[in-house]
Amino acid sequence: MLNAIKQFFDEHLAAETEQDSVHDLKLATAALLIEMMQQNHEIKNEERNSVRESLKEKFELSDDETRTLFELAEQETLEATDFHQFTSLIARQYSPEQKIKVIEYLWTVAYSDGHCDPQEEHLVRRIADLIYVPHRDMMKARHKIEKKMQSSDGC
Repeated sequence: MLNAIKQFFDEHLAAETEQDSVHDLKLATAALLIEMMQQNHEIKNEERNSVRESLKEKFELSDDETRTLFELAEQETLEATDFHQFTSLIARQYSPEQKIKVIEYLWTVAYSDGHCDPQEEHLVRRIADLIYVPHRDMMKARHKIEKKMQSSDGC
C-alpha cells in the first residue's frame, strides 16, 4: 500500500539517504492530515491549503513535491480501511516532540476554516491517544494553535 509514496520519495528526493520507514512516516503524517481535512465531509480550500503548508513545512518539500505527496496521501486514505496503519508507524517511530508536532498540524487543519467542528476535535483526541500523546500535551498544542490562529486574524 505504501509503495507509491516510497517510489515518489525515491524519484524526487533521491539525494536523501533516509530509510523506507522514514518514507512511510511521511506518508503516515500526510495521510492523517488528509483524514483531518476530510473529517467533516466538507472540504474547504483553507483546509487543503493548511494540509499542503503543513506538509511543505514538516518535510521541507518544493511546491511540486508537496502537491505530489498530497495527491498520493489522498489516494492512500481512500484505499485505507482505517488509520491504524498510519498511527502505529508514528507511535513507534516518532519522538514525543515529533508526535506533538503532528498534533499541532492536526489542530491547524481543524482550525483552518475558523473553527473546530466536534468531529475534528474527536479525531485529534483519538489520534493523540493512538500515538501516545498525553492529554496535557494535546491540550497545550490546541491552545498554541488557537492563539496562533487568533493572532493571524488580528484578534
